Amino acid sequence: MMSRKIGRVVEVRRKNENLDDIRVDVNGDIQRAYNYPKMTGKVSEGDQVVLNTTAVELSLGTGGYHYVIVNLDNIESDLEQDGHIMKLRYTPMQVNVDSVEDHESRYHDVFEEFESLDGMYVAVGTLHSMLAPFAASYKRNNPDKKLVYIMTDGAALPIYFSLNVATLKDKGLIDSTITIGNAFGGDYECINIYTALITAKEIVKADAVFVGMGPGIAGTGTKYGFTGIEQGHIIDAVAKLGGNAVAIPRISFADMRERHRGISHHSITVFSEIANEKADIVFTVYGGEKEETIRKQIEKSGIDKKHNIVFMENSNAEDDIGHYGLKVKSMGRGYAEDKEFFDSASTAAYYITERTNR
Repeated sequence: MMSRKIGRVVEVRRKNENLDDIRVDVNGDIQRAYNYPKMTGKVSEGDQVVLNTTAVELSLGTGGYHYVIVNLDNIESDLEQDGHIMKLRYTPMQVNVDSVEDHESRYHDVFEEFESLDGMYVAVGTLHSMLAPFAASYKRNNPDKKLVYIMTDGAALPIYFSLNVATLKDKGLIDSTITIGNAFGGDYECINIYTALITAKEIVKADAVFVGMGPGIAGTGTKYGFTGIEQGHIIDAVAKLGGNAVAIPRISFADMRERHRGISHHSITVFSEIANEKADIVFTVYGGEKEETIRKQIEKSGIDKKHNIVFMENSNAEDDIGHYGLKVKSMGRGYAEDKEFFDSASTAAYYITERTNR
């Protein structure tokens, strides 16, 4: 059930064409809210708005903000595009998009003529916070190559919510974005991961691709109950279409939860049970106790029998991130607090660089 309240906009703190960071007065209490102008129109100070307050009332970290449902002082709006594929289908917030596969799309025939990804390298991540270190390391070593980000619908659905994506695009570290499933707002809209990968290769002409969800993974602490399980299906899709999947393992020695120490149970479940096709799984060389822990987990889980396990030297992640002035965080921790997590994504970028520049 959705919880709704009426508030009045008292400040527009930050805005652009995709996202408004606003402050609203709700029963005398000033609270933070977000407005998506392409969905709900413009807001101005003094406007009365209906808010979805569910996540805040549940004290959720993921999606824990108010969101504008409708601006009572600016209710009517017109269609901005002619696409006939709906996302958020059969909900009050459904939006139409110009899907590249649609019959009316100028790209429609591309999908009928497609044959293979021809070995294109595709990095497959889980947490959204893997994107920035991967992009920084890839682009620093391949400034003239085209990197495409495919955002799944495993977490945030509007790509507008990701300040990371906006920053990476502004800095030229991501060349194009594709949103799939019920995620929307990318430069290209696709129905599923298969057509998104075809779009990346045949339409955008990508040299490399990063696939992963937007901000806000959902997890339950159970073996299969997390949205990052999609990593397995994506690995299979890449292989099915003739690409090379490079799976980014979730690594941490800062997370206090035992199930996420070393190689996260999320990654072990995906690699051992969910992915049917072989992937390259790249680990950073550390030596000592940390590497010993990782190698024992690999052996115990048997993922080395199923996938190509690679250990690679990489001490450049922090420098690559700093080179572009990026600020990275995952689960509230920055690079200094959780370096192994960010190294993992960076090392995958170095591996793809090595493989494609031979």
